[in-house]
Amino acid sequence: MTSTTAKQSAPVTPQLHAHGSGHPGYDVSLVCLPTSAALARRAARTTVKCWGLPEDLAADAELIACELVTNAIRHAGVHNPQEPGRCRLTLERPAPDTIRVEVYDSSMTRPVKRKSGENETDGRGLVLVEALAVDWGVTRHPVGKTVWALLRTQPSA
Repeated sequence: MTSTTAKQSAPVTPQLHAHGSGHPGYDVSLVCLPTSAALARRAARTTVKCWGLPEDLAADAELIACELVTNAIRHAGVHNPQEPGRCRLTLERPAPDTIRVEVYDSSMTRPVKRKSGENETDGRGLVLVEALAVDWGVTRHPVGKTVWALLRTQPSA
């Protein structure tokens, strides 16, 4: 019996960056392996909580980040387990009431929202993203694409 083990990559190094709204952004490069979905969930939840935003918003950002990273892993990732691809998760607040979650990957394949049958175990990711986000879309690049989603914070009373 033979087994393949993915080559160990350098540790994930998150990057903080300031934006015009005064809120720091967060981005991290992830290896396109299934374990990165959990890292994306934690990164999104932690970032939104550090911004002092409500738990329900952190949960929505966490789910969106996980779904977008999972799509990147499936479509840009593990063509060769010895050299998996990479994707980049970015969370930022382009305005005080807006959170932007985006994932860049090197695949040129545009994601397609599809209708899953009740017995299917996957294929609902973009349906969930669309249900949670006020808007979502794809920005194409010369190499790859960025899939993004916007969440709105609730105005404080």
